Amino acid sequence: MTVIDDYIQTAAPAKQPRLRQIQAAIKAELPDATEKLSYNMPTYWQGHNLIHFAAFKHHIGIYPTPSALVAFADAVADFPHSKGAMQIPDDRELPLDLIRRLARFRLAEEQGH
Repeated sequence: MTVIDDYIQTAAPAKQPRLRQIQAAIKAELPDATEKLSYNMPTYWQGHNLIHFAAFKHHIGIYPTPSALVAFADAVADFPHSKGAMQIPDDRELPLDLIRRLARFRLAEEQGH
């Protein structure tokens, strides 16, 4: 069990399968990252915070930093988003491929620093 597993278990039961899918997608792309909570959100850390996600009443938020959202602006445009966050409404299919690409981008970006 990780702190992210604990977070998912405390989320609304209807959200838990979606959160587990997001966790698995990110973990597959960031196998060496540490799972922790940062800003009370599940976070993948590898020298820096790479990506966060969190459950809310009507959506799940993905927080890959503004640079990742700019890099994938066309794909992110299909979802409510802000400078540093993308919202996946509960009635939308999870964009797992996009989440994986965001995670890969963040790892490559931080490794390049």
